[in-house]
Amino acid sequence: MPRREKRQAGVLGDLLHLSAAMDAHREELPELEPFRLGLGEILAEILDAGRQQAALTARKQESTKQLRRLLTEGKSMANVIRTAVKHHFGPREEKIAEFGLQPFRGRKAKRASEAPTPPSTPPADAGSASPVKSDQ
Repeated sequence: MPRREKRQAGVLGDLLHLSAAMDAHREELPELEPFRLGLGEILAEILDAGRQQAALTARKQESTKQLRRLLTEGKSMANVIRTAVKHHFGPREEKIAEFGLQPFRGRKAKRASEAPTPPSTPPADAGSASPVKSDQ
């Protein structure tokens, strides 16, 4: 018993093979002529649909490239507009927040830090020699 294909390419290959076999034995199987013609029509539609799909895929790729290009141009234009708005209103004006810009509100004040702690001295090793004092 032949193995049944499940993938599109396998099914298409199986149908093409069957159609070729039916064409080769047309005289031997006259009672199957309507089915042979029907299979031929279906195969023609399958191949046409495949061509349409390939064309749509190419159009989709072109559309994607165009979309990327337009988005890049749009981002560039938005940068120019935001720079002009910031220049017009000034970097400190809250009005520029409406255009997606962060107004400059000054630096945050540093917190008063506690008194600096002196660096800790390393603990004296029990087995080490005592420090040498110089008599100068």
